[in-house]
Amino acid sequence: MADFDPVTKAVVPAAGLGTRFLPATKATPKEMLPIVDKPAIQYVVEEAASAGLLDVLMVTGKNKRSIEDHFDRAFELEEALEAKGDEHRLSQVREPASLATLHYVRQGEPKGLGHAVLCAKQHVGDHPFACLLGDDLIDRRDALLKRMIEVRDTFGGSVIALMEVPKEQVSLYGVATIEATSEDDVVRVTDLVEKPPVDEAPSNWAIIGRYVIDPAVFEVLENTPPGRGGEIQLTDALRTLAGRGSGEGGPVHGVLFRGRRYDTGDKLDYLRTVVKFAADREDLAGEFVPWLREFLDEIG
Repeated sequence: MADFDPVTKAVVPAAGLGTRFLPATKATPKEMLPIVDKPAIQYVVEEAASAGLLDVLMVTGKNKRSIEDHFDRAFELEEALEAKGDEHRLSQVREPASLATLHYVRQGEPKGLGHAVLCAKQHVGDHPFACLLGDDLIDRRDALLKRMIEVRDTFGGSVIALMEVPKEQVSLYGVATIEATSEDDVVRVTDLVEKPPVDEAPSNWAIIGRYVIDPAVFEVLENTPPGRGGEIQLTDALRTLAGRGSGEGGPVHGVLFRGRRYDTGDKLDYLRTVVKFAADREDLAGEFVPWLREFLDEIG
């Protein structure tokens, strides 16, 4: 195995305006919308921590202070729960602050995902890092991020998570041109395109919100002009790295993910995710699933 720098830090972009969830997100960050009884952003930090990444940088924006509060201690609440002897809820309240060491930086302008990642340059420095998007939740039973770090340790460069999507949905994603490698779940990425028309997509292997990125991406992002939507696209920067050799920040590999992914990017997908998580909870499924079946029978 080649001697590549270890991945120890995670970057979580959380500066979006959440316009698809208005008016709920007028005063509440979309990342704080609950998946049953836990905000979506906590699942993301838990995933990073479970992969051994205990240094987490949140790239936030205006009106995101509640994210910081959630991952901080709440002494008055803790004292009240402790006085009641409510150890279960006390442990739930304390858990977010103990997951990892959280840092915060603001993205002053909404210039796209690539710009949000660029905001992490000073914190990350000259080291590879993971980037986790809050709209995508990966089931805790599927160790996708750990696998991506293993691939980075083997091949160097950057690693993206790819998932096969129906052809009619490729225009919603960044899409990869891929070549097989000696490992069944790993491909070499030779090209990338952001949200292509269906008839121009090179494949139906789409980028989902997990990346392990070489620090050379910062230099590329600084010189990447705005792309689709007038934003600085991370996909465009990774496309540049895909054409480089190992001494220049390349190559780019993809992990073909066939596990459980939950999308919270719009209202319908968010509702699906909440139902799936509730149905999978031991403390809720016994009553919730029979009720759900009964309700579906009622509405036909």
